[in-house]
This record gives sequence, structure tokens and C-alpha cells, in this order.
Amino acid sequence: MAPKAEKKPVAEKAEKTTAAKKTKAEKRPPASKEGGDKKGKKKSKKSVETYKIYIFKVLKQVHPDIGISSKAMSIMNSFINDIFEKLAGESAKLARYNKKPTITSREIQTSVRLVLPGELAKHAVSEGTKAVTKFTSA
Repeated sequence: MAPKAEKKPVAEKAEKTTAAKKTKAEKRPPASKEGGDKKGKKKSKKSVETYKIYIFKVLKQVHPDIGISSKAMSIMNSFINDIFEKLAGESAKLARYNKKPTITSREIQTSVRLVLPGELAKHAVSEGTKAVTKFTSA
């Protein structure tokens, strides 16, 4: 049998491994400090989430030959955001009243009935029910 090798102290072993490895900053070449050298770098735009494409799709389903101005599109987008905020707030209140941690389709449906007036609420509930049924069956 071969003789057992001597164990080296842990501190010596750690020093050797860290000395062999370089940090990312050491591997990287120093960056130039000149402000004029921005060749090939594009400033990325901040993405803003809107409902514009969905509004346009619905408009084309209802009236294929009619367009919409950017100002009108902006107003419609603000309108949808406002309704969303109202429905989400009401749904959150309902969930809190019932001591439930989750907003379900039931809270959404109830908030639609509370926030939207009369006939609009009935149509919204029927469309929502249809959408949920389609989603769960697929």
C-alpha cells in the first residue's frame, strides 16, 4: 500500500486558489474615459405598456373601415387604465372584506357589477364569463 499523503493546512490551500483566480475587474481591460467614443452603442428606449394594439384590434373587428387618431387612442388608453384601477381596487376591497388573500373571478365579477352601470355591467359580466369559459376549456 502507498503511504498516505500529508494533509496541508486549509489556509495554505485557500491562498493558492485565490491567487490563481483573477476577479472580473482584473480580467477586463480598463474602460476609456473619453466621452466622444460611443460608437456602436444605442440608447435603449424604456418600454411603456399600453392597450393601443388591443384597442386597434377591437376597432377593426367592429368597424374595419374606420381609423383612430393618436389623441383618441391616448384617451382610450387612459380610459382603460382608469377602469382597470377602479375594478382592481374594488376587487381588492372585496377580497379584504371576505378575509381572502386571492382575487378570483368571483371578486372581479362582483366588482364589475358594482363599478359599471346597468346594461354595461350585464354585457361585461357575460363577456367575462365567456372569456373565462374559453380559457378554462382550452
